[in-house]
Amino acid sequence: MKFAHILLKNTFNIPKQVDRFSKFSPSPLSMKQFIDFGSANACEKTSFMFLRQELPVRLANIMKEIDFLPDKLIGTPSVQLLHSWYAQSLMEIVEFLEKDPDDKKVLNMFTETLINVRNRHNNVVPTMAQGVVEYKETFGVDPVTNQNVQYFLDRFYTSRISTRMLINQHTLIFSGSTNPVHPKHIGSIDPNCDAVEVVRDAYESSKMLCDQYYLTSPEVEIKQVNSVEPSEPINIVYVPSHLYHMLFELFKNAMRATVETHENSTHLPPIKVRVSLGSEDLTIKMSDRGGGVPLRKIERLFSYMYSTAPSPVNDNARNAPLAGFGYGLPISRLYAKYFQGDLQLYSMEGYGTSAVIYLKALSTESVERLPVFNRSALRHYQTSTEADDWCIPSSEPKKLGKYDYNMQEKESVFFLALSQYVFLEFSHVWYTLFCLFFSSPAPVLISSCHDSVTSL
Repeated sequence: MKFAHILLKNTFNIPKQVDRFSKFSPSPLSMKQFIDFGSANACEKTSFMFLRQELPVRLANIMKEIDFLPDKLIGTPSVQLLHSWYAQSLMEIVEFLEKDPDDKKVLNMFTETLINVRNRHNNVVPTMAQGVVEYKETFGVDPVTNQNVQYFLDRFYTSRISTRMLINQHTLIFSGSTNPVHPKHIGSIDPNCDAVEVVRDAYESSKMLCDQYYLTSPEVEIKQVNSVEPSEPINIVYVPSHLYHMLFELFKNAMRATVETHENSTHLPPIKVRVSLGSEDLTIKMSDRGGGVPLRKIERLFSYMYSTAPSPVNDNARNAPLAGFGYGLPISRLYAKYFQGDLQLYSMEGYGTSAVIYLKALSTESVERLPVFNRSALRHYQTSTEADDWCIPSSEPKKLGKYDYNMQEKESVFFLALSQYVFLEFSHVWYTLFCLFFSSPAPVLISSCHDSVTSL
């Protein structure tokens, strides 16, 4: 009974807390701030006081936007489950607002709570994707809904990336354990992330997966250009797991396209990777000869509704499939954009595709890109699709070489009858005014012509 009472109390209190914290904007941090805080003077008390305020703000801002999704999408079991996760996590963190930061037990409890929140949200991405698929298969998707869902999911998944980033930094730094494989990492950040090494790791994982599915895989050619220090390897301050996620997804797509395009060939063309470091950007270009895709389909590849492969069966297998719900590329682009980078695709249909990852070379410019719920976001959900201000080619163009004389005759009869009708109406009005002016009864015009015109 006590547990039920607490649960019922929190249920009524959740909307108040969401409204309370959604009024604040998230505070974006730079990669340099992450590094400076965790390297020398890491203070668990300071981190606790920041996160107990910041995490509810980030959770509440995105929870506020969930309410503006279509009601039938919100009502799907997957989205309902996901919403309960967010509500529970919000209330668990809010409980620490009034607790003493000088109490070591409180700090330990907070770290354990963050670990529980992180574990609870492990399946947020596929759960939301499943909810969207359920909605689409049951109700279909119109252009306005598709646009709003795409806009929301970009912001929703970016918010998830940011909250996990904060949670990982705190738990990894203050949990008392050091990663033996990466002892120099500061939380999840590598101050000297070797981009080429991450490329090789992602390739080897993708190659193993491709060999399992197709019994073959293309080779890779890696070249690097360091224009800042030509004789040194390319290192930046970055989160290796984020970069690995992007590269792994691109390698999977490139390998699948290459193998399926050249399935009758004895030799598979290699995947070529170029890594270049400049004064502002670190750029990674991956090129394959997998046949490419048409220009009109490029944007579809970044849609959460689109995948060129059948959806996988959820059999709890340990190995991830080479293709799935279709959120691999969109999520990868969000990882790139999270610290002010980008991911672009350039394709030559009939030949192959080049994917380019842009990352900030300087840690001071790698600042979190965070969604905030405000009037601009609300206006986006409330707007409807307007007519395009460019001509759209017709699928059945007009027959310019022929003239439809039958249609011309019908139009002539119609406009003649319309002109007669207008003339009689105006004549009736003016004649009635004339009779009233001279105090004479206004005769009724012959109605046979009027009736014949209005019956057209």
